[in-house]
This record gives sequence, C-alpha cells and structure tokens, in this order.
Amino acid sequence: MAFNIASSPHAHNRRSTSTIMRTVILCAIFGVIAQCYFFGLGTLIQIVFASLCALAFEAIVLKLRQRPLAPYLRDNTALLTGVLIGISIPPLAPWWITVIGVFFAIVVAKHLYGGMGQNLFNPAMVAYVVLLISFPVQMTTWLPPASLSANPVTFMDSLSAIFTGYTPDGFSIQQLKMSVDGYTMATPLDTLKTSLKTGMTIAEAMKKPVYGTLAGIGWEWVNIGFLLGGLLLLKLRIIQWHIPVAMLTSLLVISSIMHVLDPSVAASPLLHMFSGATMLGAFFIATDPVTASTTVKGRLIFGAFIGIMIYLIRTWGGFPDGVAFAVLLANLCVPIIDYYTRPRTYGH
Repeated sequence: MAFNIASSPHAHNRRSTSTIMRTVILCAIFGVIAQCYFFGLGTLIQIVFASLCALAFEAIVLKLRQRPLAPYLRDNTALLTGVLIGISIPPLAPWWITVIGVFFAIVVAKHLYGGMGQNLFNPAMVAYVVLLISFPVQMTTWLPPASLSANPVTFMDSLSAIFTGYTPDGFSIQQLKMSVDGYTMATPLDTLKTSLKTGMTIAEAMKKPVYGTLAGIGWEWVNIGFLLGGLLLLKLRIIQWHIPVAMLTSLLVISSIMHVLDPSVAASPLLHMFSGATMLGAFFIATDPVTASTTVKGRLIFGAFIGIMIYLIRTWGGFPDGVAFAVLLANLCVPIIDYYTRPRTYGH
C-alpha cells in the first residue's frame, strides 16, 4: 500500500482546496465592487489580466517540472494569487507591472520553494513588495475617487491606459490622477504621511478633500467591502477568527493609545482600520493557510505581530501602508512562533 503525504494547506473539513480557494475569491467580490465603483474598472481589468498571467506561468512551470497540469490548475491557488495581485496594484498600472509581479509570485515565491504548500512567504505579497521597491512611481499611481476626479475614466480609457499608457482621448495616466481642483491626488495614508512631514497636524491634514467620514473617500467603503467578505469567510468556516481578530485588535489598541497620547501627530484608529489594505490583509492575506502559523496561540501571536508592524511602518517607516511588509515579516517568524507554541502532547 502506498502511503501518500500531502502538503499544506490542511483543512479540517470536507471541502477541497479548489472549493476553498474559489470561495475566498467569491467573498472578495464585495471589496472589488467597491474598488471598481470608486476607482474605475481598471481594477477589474488588472484582476482578469493578472489571473490569466498566473494560470499561464503556473502551466509553464508545471510543464518544466513535468507535473500534470489539470490537477494543479484546477486547485485555484494560482488563480487566487492572480486575483490578489490584481486587487493590490493600482488600477492603471502598466501591463508589464502585472506580468513582472505575477512572475515573481508564481515562479519565484511559489515554485522555486517547491510549489503549493512549500512556500515560506505569501506569493501575492512577495510580488507586491518587489514591485513597490522596484517601481515606486507606477505602484503609487492611484486614481482619485470618482467624485473628485477631473477626468472620469471609462472602461475603454482604463484598457487603453493600461496597455498603451494613454486613453483614446490622449490623456496620460499622470493627467488622470488630477483632481477637480487641479492637484495630483494621493491615497489617504500617503497624503497623511506627506502632510506630517511638512509640519501639518492631523487635524489640518484631515481637512483635505481625500478624506471621508471614516478614513478616505472610497477607501473606507473598499475596506468595508472586504470586511463583509471576511465575515462571510468566518461564517462559512473557510478561515478561523484568530489571525484577523488578533491583527485588527492589536492595530486598534496601539493606534488608540498613540492617538490619545498625542492626537496632533497620531492618526485616529478609524483611519488605520479603514484605510489602505487593512481589511484585505486581515481576512484574505494574513490568513493564508500555507504561510501563517498553525497553532492556536501561534495564530494569535502571528496576527498581533502583523497589526503592530503595520502601525510601526505606517507611522515611522518609509512607505505609507505596511500591510505587505508586515505579512512577510510575520511569515519569516512562523517557524519560531510554531516552535514555542506547540500544544501539549496528549497524556503529558
């Protein structure tokens, strides 16, 4: 009799890996709809293009490794990686940005470590960090919310800008970033960091038009969308509560303490909770069953570590949002976290 050893992810239910990954993709729809509504259909184009690239690179590498294509392509792990990359990059990022990111995610971060279940780092976050460090201009070119945009972007505008750099009417991506008042728009977290560096207080910075009721116009609804999708994942028991709750709680606690101590330079907890990739990271990225901690105590430590690192990077780091860096640093710590949080053996 053959004794088969399967690699992670290991799910304690009767769902297959393909079903779990497909469910995660479907639950992300709420956030994707909000992102497309406020920042244009370029996000949808990026998701489709990144997904096709991910499946193509997956097939090429499987062929080179002499592995069967159908079982691995049908498990939807490559598809989920492509979707997460498409969500993470700016809507009008050039097409080659997506190709490079997906290449690093599938070929380098996944298959060079042995394929599904063997990778140490979250492939989508590896791709994002590589792109952000290598191409900071392209990776920070986010459009203003639709209500603040001087040049509304249609589907054809997005398609043309991604693959040619210009819309059919001749507008460049830089021109599309202009707001109605003639200023180049930035994300709420980037705007806040820049404002603080120029000597402004939090209260003065929050008067800028990019900010909404909770955090930033558009961004707060995107985060609410991913929060709803994450709660659905919890209800369906696709993910467990330990990592997202620990991550969000630690971020909420440390941002609240710092805001109480000095509200003039420390942003409110609501801004940290509903800006950037907070909810996407908490429910769809940090909960990756392959690269996250495997013990109950370990998952709590893992999630709390991510939340703390997000705040530290956002506040004192060189990048406005620290979700990707925090997740990769936590992935690096998983072996030692699991080692010191092993459950007691039955009978001891």
